[in-house]
Amino acid sequence: MTARRVVAFGGGHGLSASLRALRHCAPELDLDITAVVTVGDDGGSSGRLRAERGGLPPGDLRQALVALAGDHPATRRSAGLFQHRFAAVPVGVPGSGATGPGPAAGVDPDRDGAAPRGTDAAQRGTDTAPRGTGAALRGTDGASAGTDGLTGHAVGNLVLCGLMELLGDPVAALEHAGAMLGAVGRVLPMSRQPVGIEARVRGADPAAPDEVRTVSGQHQVAVTTGRVESLRLTPSAPPACAEAIEAIRAADWLIFGPGSWYTSVLPHLLVPQLADAIVSTSARRLVTLNLAAEKETLGLSVADHLAALHWYLPELKVDLVLADAKAVGDPEPVERAAESLGARLVLAPVAVVDGTPRHDPAALGAALVPVLGADR
Repeated sequence: MTARRVVAFGGGHGLSASLRALRHCAPELDLDITAVVTVGDDGGSSGRLRAERGGLPPGDLRQALVALAGDHPATRRSAGLFQHRFAAVPVGVPGSGATGPGPAAGVDPDRDGAAPRGTDAAQRGTDTAPRGTGAALRGTDGASAGTDGLTGHAVGNLVLCGLMELLGDPVAALEHAGAMLGAVGRVLPMSRQPVGIEARVRGADPAAPDEVRTVSGQHQVAVTTGRVESLRLTPSAPPACAEAIEAIRAADWLIFGPGSWYTSVLPHLLVPQLADAIVSTSARRLVTLNLAAEKETLGLSVADHLAALHWYLPELKVDLVLADAKAVGDPEPVERAAESLGARLVLAPVAVVDGTPRHDPAALGAALVPVLGADR
């Protein structure tokens, strides 16, 4: 059977959920998986490395690699190492070296159905320091006075940063890291150069709810309390990763979402070369909708999420929209929004059973099998 070539777009935990779901399709479908990852993160460990050393922010790339890591015990341990994040250690205190096993020891922090460590609704899509590193760290770059320079960094971020410097090419670095983890797919950046994300936001200052301001930086856009009215990248036309364009042109399916809509999903549509490839490819296109609004999308209905795709790439046509029935509520406006993109709405139970707004990789994978396996 010829492998079906699937390209998944996104960043952070949404893309990770999509990739884990695709892996659950493996017993029934032969999939060739490529992840194309946003490169705009400027918060937490990634932001610090980007500011201090330049190059691509590694956090979202790391998350995708770990989601695709092989199942051999050695590669699972390596995946756990990539996810291990250094906790705060007081500087200048004798004998204060790390003595405990660390938050990731003995546990796969990205196991199916598990909430990623150190994240909450306000942190999805960013590469932030974990809980337990102290109040002084929250809302900062992950380190503070009185802690060592490793505090808040994920080991995998440092490995990727080192590989990118050593090999001089982020794609080569990701290929090598994928081999270290026995990855069952490929991870590519949407561009070989980092980008900035800016948004025009109404009500960013609660004291001036009608004022529109420019909010700069992925992290600030992700946590804004106002309503995003427009989005742009800086530079406005970053060069697309050539390997990503090749993967799109050769794909059978393109998958967008779930994930932070403005900071993980839509940025791909704002890279002109990627947008051209997405529109012109013969691949079918699937959109997986989120289970709940995030800070950056407060005020947007489920149908508005689909309308945003058309707003930023009017030529985009979609074949299927996959959503959870409970998250959608009244399906009629979502069906109309899907039809405006040329798509059919498919409803399936894809959320975890504990009621939190997280996709269950096994349930999402089960919903994807008949979709991706269908002939044209």
